[in-house]
Amino acid sequence: QVQLVESGGGLVQPGGSLRLSCAASGINVRFYTMGWYRQAPGKERELVADIGGGDRVNFSESVKGRFTISRDNAKNTVLLQMNSLKVEDTAVYYCNARNPGLGFWGQGTQVTVSS
Repeated sequence: QVQLVESGGGLVQPGGSLRLSCAASGINVRFYTMGWYRQAPGKERELVADIGGGDRVNFSESVKGRFTISRDNAKNTVLLQMNSLKVEDTAVYYCNARNPGLGFWGQGTQVTVSS
């Protein structure tokens, strides 16, 4: 059984930082494209960042230069470091693992950026 468990969300002031973690079980994150998506109220789910083969990374324009994504193969975990957070980063953040023909989602973790 595949499980993706997100943690690290919370309330932070604008300009602050958070680090999200996605712990995977039932799959090896080395062999999947691992991504973080987010969904704000009333909006569609969107890709934030992903990391693929050869640790190739991809970011949405809205988070470039502020967020980084990394993979800890020893812990079978994917991290999203979020710096210089803005109010518009408020959303539920979801971890995703995908391969051709396969896709898995976590339950999500709430990130709220507010003063």
